[in-house]
Amino acid sequence: MLWWLAYITLGLFTGFFAGMLGIGGGLVMVPALTMMFAAQAAFPGSEILHLALGTSMATILFTALASLRAHHRHGAVLWRVVGQITPGILLGTLLGTLFASSIPARPLAIFFTAFVCLVAVQMILNLKPKPSRDLPGAAGVIAVGVGIGALSALVAIGGGSLTVPFLTWCNVRVQHAIGTSAAVGFPIAIGGSLGYIYNGWGHPGLPEWSLGYIYLPAFVWLVPSSMLIAPLGARLAHRLPVATLKRLFAVVLIALAAKMLWGLFA
Repeated sequence: MLWWLAYITLGLFTGFFAGMLGIGGGLVMVPALTMMFAAQAAFPGSEILHLALGTSMATILFTALASLRAHHRHGAVLWRVVGQITPGILLGTLLGTLFASSIPARPLAIFFTAFVCLVAVQMILNLKPKPSRDLPGAAGVIAVGVGIGALSALVAIGGGSLTVPFLTWCNVRVQHAIGTSAAVGFPIAIGGSLGYIYNGWGHPGLPEWSLGYIYLPAFVWLVPSSMLIAPLGARLAHRLPVATLKRLFAVVLIALAAKMLWGLFA
């Protein structure tokens, strides 16, 4: 029961900041779940990070779907781009999960921490690419999708921190870049979830109630709590100093990732 409360609390925290700052919860969920799983005897130490990645990716399915519907209602989704990039996204997420499941936890944790630090620096400095080119052809968009999908699966994110800068760089309006990125997050979550299920299926030593690398007891509490609180965060985004909160959140991200890394190496 104590761990259920911990999962609910984590869902509320990530959902609130995802709604307020437009940031996916994976960057918070992965280090937090890694520490929670490490504190429970039922989890094999070598698979803790993989379970955290898979569980976090599965939760994105529902938040991505809700975000997609909201942006579609406002006409902010470029469905032609979504259709072109999705095959690459699905291939990339499957490759990313295969690669993630084949490497040990420590190198994977180092990569995850480095990525978190890059995202945090971008948030603190508010770095944005300047529009300087047009979207590539269908083959180019698919190739970009493979890269975005693979990297998103490796760090269990919905891809917003990658897709939005790419589309902005290609002269897509910010509103459409954000809306299209939200739609792209859904195939990322589908491919990533299926990949972590497949690559963890039948793996020896995984805890009871695991679906591949997805730990269902955490999943069933994270999803409703994060979706419940996200609208509140979105409403408060217009009343609170979002720029300051984003910088504080970036510091929290770095601290969580560093604590996760320290725990895995210690």
